[in-house]
Amino acid sequence: MAESLLSDGIPTSSPAVEANPEDLIPDTKVGTGLNILACPICYRSFIDQNNSSLSITSPDGSCIECHGCKKAYLNNGIYLDLTITGGLKEYDQTLPFLTGFFRSSWISYLYERGWRQSFRWGGFPGLQREIEMAKNYLRPAKGGTIVDASCGSGLFSRQFAKSGMYSLVVALDFSENMLQHCNKFIKQEGISKKNLILVRADVSRLPFVSSSIDAVHAGAALHCWSSPSAAVAEISRILRPGGVFVATTFIFDAIPIAVPVLRMLRKFYIGNSGKYMFLSEGELKDLCQACGLVDVTCIRNRLFVMIAATKPS
Repeated sequence: MAESLLSDGIPTSSPAVEANPEDLIPDTKVGTGLNILACPICYRSFIDQNNSSLSITSPDGSCIECHGCKKAYLNNGIYLDLTITGGLKEYDQTLPFLTGFFRSSWISYLYERGWRQSFRWGGFPGLQREIEMAKNYLRPAKGGTIVDASCGSGLFSRQFAKSGMYSLVVALDFSENMLQHCNKFIKQEGISKKNLILVRADVSRLPFVSSSIDAVHAGAALHCWSSPSAAVAEISRILRPGGVFVATTFIFDAIPIAVPVLRMLRKFYIGNSGKYMFLSEGELKDLCQACGLVDVTCIRNRLFVMIAATKPS
């Protein structure tokens, strides 16, 4: 049974915590530098074309190169493009509708200007309460590296960076336009990029060394992944032992009699759009456990669910 929310959106058994930068111990974590980055083709660590060490502030137009397959990946001055198809000239990949939808400039513009806030209809408690709830689960990652997967315009990435809780925050999304807007908000809010990096990547092919990440957060994203199982398996691969996965999504089980109809709709229509519809807490728990994650817990508020799971130590 999932834990319920209080009226203010915070679980009763987990008081919110705030980070004190003086309490951080970065050297106790595995992933505290850009040595965590890896080629999404062969998963080998990166070097740049001059064989020098990687830097978060690499200049516009620089490349990093894979030890193994020798493919080069571009840093455009805003984000590192670590997608397999990045920079290709001839091959035109057909993507699910929803993936292309979020790459559009107008959706990227609207996402933080009303779109994400509208999720309150389903029980999402709002950014600040979601941050407070997530922090409770993310305490084991304090002082380490967190990846904000499908970060959108960086609603959570920016909060993580400002909190001082992590030695490195990776804002990751497949949408170029979302990352552009994320960068604009970072500048507007005066957030230092000393410990913040923007990465374009496919969540089902994450460009990180195995067992190198302390936590992965995915806010309102699971239902947008064309293959949640492939994505969660990748998340499990990159998490260090004891690492934490925290995510929020919708569960459409409010009207039990409608669930069989929704299951049929999911099978024959919704899946082809690149969107996934979860119909029970059990589905989410099965998904995490099938991908090697344990201690799966849920917090519910109507259609909203926050799920947390751990990589076994």
